[in-house]
Amino acid sequence: MSGATPSEALRATRSGALPWSRGLVLPLALAFGWAWSVHAGWLSGPLAIQPERILLAPFDDAAGREIWRSIGASVLRYAGGTGIGIVLGLALGTAMGLSSTVARASGGSFHALRQITLFAWIPLLTAWFGNGEASKIVYIALSAFFPVALNTASGLRNVPISYREVSRVLGLSRRQEIRRVLLPAALPVIIIGIEIALISAWIGTVGAEYAIGNGRGIGTFVSEGREQFRMDIVIVGVAALAATGYLATRLCRRLSSLALMRASGLT
Repeated sequence: MSGATPSEALRATRSGALPWSRGLVLPLALAFGWAWSVHAGWLSGPLAIQPERILLAPFDDAAGREIWRSIGASVLRYAGGTGIGIVLGLALGTAMGLSSTVARASGGSFHALRQITLFAWIPLLTAWFGNGEASKIVYIALSAFFPVALNTASGLRNVPISYREVSRVLGLSRRQEIRRVLLPAALPVIIIGIEIALISAWIGTVGAEYAIGNGRGIGTFVSEGREQFRMDIVIVGVAALAATGYLATRLCRRLSSLALMRASGLT
């Protein structure tokens, strides 16, 4: 930017600020319209909750203050289950992508199992692992496992033939070919699979808490608010769900960019 004219710098500054400002227009307009309608008496019933009551609930309401512990429990559960799912997905995807024998032996079962809707696993998981923490962790791991395994196998299989020919010309061993050629070439596809897995696992985390129910978590927090007819608690839980998922996605994208830059030698 050192050689940019003032007008170019102003345009660049504006272009960086506009996405944030534009993104805030709709939620602020909805919040303003909601507050206006409630205070004017245009809305009535369980949904006619004053916005300031929702803002204060996490701080001055006994039930609302549970949101902080719920967020902590959900994040820990999400991290544990997602980590297990990603590691297992990378292992199987790498084996399927590098070995045609493994791909033929396990491909049919893998593709059949990934067609099963995640919520259909809940009865089996609760029967096998009970209604406790183990069922939720396994469910979250399953949510992350399939996209990572699928993208890893696909990325490794679809590395251009020319890349493999270059490694042969250079006389690289199989291990060197995998580490220096195949994995860097497949990395963008693998990272996309991890990003999908993180989103799927977050949805799975809240789904498991909501469906299985035992223990603390955002899903349980929302479920209890609904049972108590506390719409302010439900809205606080939904807002925490959206904010935590958004921050996790932003963190993942940042780490993905750093990994790609490192693989391409830009850092």
